[in-house]
Amino acid sequence: MEQTHTTHNSTTATPGAQRRVLVVEDDPTIVDAIAARLRAEGFVVQTASDGPAAVDTAEAWQPDLLILDIMLPGFDGLEVCRRVQAQRPVPVLMLTARDDETDMLVGLGVGADDYMTKPFSMRELAARVHVLLRRVERAALAATTPRSGILRLGELEIDHAQRRVRVRSEDVHLTPTEFDLLVCLANTPRAVLSREQLLAEVWDWADASGTRTVDSHIKALRRKIGAERIRTVHGVGYALETPNP
Repeated sequence: MEQTHTTHNSTTATPGAQRRVLVVEDDPTIVDAIAARLRAEGFVVQTASDGPAAVDTAEAWQPDLLILDIMLPGFDGLEVCRRVQAQRPVPVLMLTARDDETDMLVGLGVGADDYMTKPFSMRELAARVHVLLRRVERAALAATTPRSGILRLGELEIDHAQRRVRVRSEDVHLTPTEFDLLVCLANTPRAVLSREQLLAEVWDWADASGTRTVDSHIKALRRKIGAERIRTVHGVGYALETPNP
């Protein structure tokens, strides 16, 4: 497979054209397959096969999105995520070989926006990449055309304009995905939203196979804003609890 970057004619470019994706994976077969699919989608791709190279490439190349395997030589993907996010915010799609919820929660805790468990389909991976980049674009638009006012639900405060959340007047750091998930729940407090509804509204992803992604993000969100604020309705979904009037 050719490894040089290619450009696409503007008349045929896909929505991903000219967006830069750094793929960090030490398995040559997997990295080649991911890179080929993303280039076919119109993305410009660079690759790295270990932790130090990933951090150096991210700093020098300034990618729009990072696809990051957890298990890497040098230092692992979690440390890569920490260091890259310390340089500049960038959406991260984490890859894990184990269907281990602890790995997923730790990944979300260090700044990953989404995760996929191997093996995965290239179609789904490409769709997730498009979704993450659309979310970044929506966040940038919201910053230039902010909603007025601050939503207060008891001790929980959501500032749409600054995309900030406070609990008991203390700032709570949320990833962009966690913020969007909280806002989705807060738009209809106490109403139960199904996992499929949340997946469609927050991730723009309609495939029910991704509902575990919702569950893991809910768990990460609970750890940050308080478990009692999000109610589970078994077999249905989740609702944001609000104080009694």
